[in-house]
Amino acid sequence: MTEPLSGEDPEPPEPSPAGPLYVPVRPGPSGSALRLFRTPLGRRTAVAFTSERGLAATLGADQAWIRLGEPALRALTAPLALTTVTVDPQFTAPAVAPTGAAPAGPAPAPALWAG
Repeated sequence: MTEPLSGEDPEPPEPSPAGPLYVPVRPGPSGSALRLFRTPLGRRTAVAFTSERGLAATLGADQAWIRLGEPALRALTAPLALTTVTVDPQFTAPAVAPTGAAPAGPAPAPALWAG
C-alpha cells in the first residue's frame, strides 16, 4: 500500500467566508426566524451575504437580517436536515402568488428561486 507524498487532502474543502455573514430573517413566534429559500433545482437552502449591501440589493432594503458566522448558521439548519448554505446568491425571481390570486398593490419583494 502506498501513502500520499504529502499530508494534503486530495479534495480540500470549499473555502468559507471569513467573518460573520448577513443572514435574512423573518418575525417568528419567539423572535427572529431564519428565512429559508430554494435552489433552482428545488432543494432547500440557507442563504447568507458577505455584505449588508448585497443582501439589500438582492432581497430589498426592508429585509431584516442578523449577523451569524457560517458554523452557527449550519448549526441552526442542521436539525432541519439542511446541508446547503448559499453565500451571495445573484439569481432571484419574484415571489410566487397563489393560483388565481390577483396582485394587490405593489409587487412583493423578490424571493430567491421561488421558495
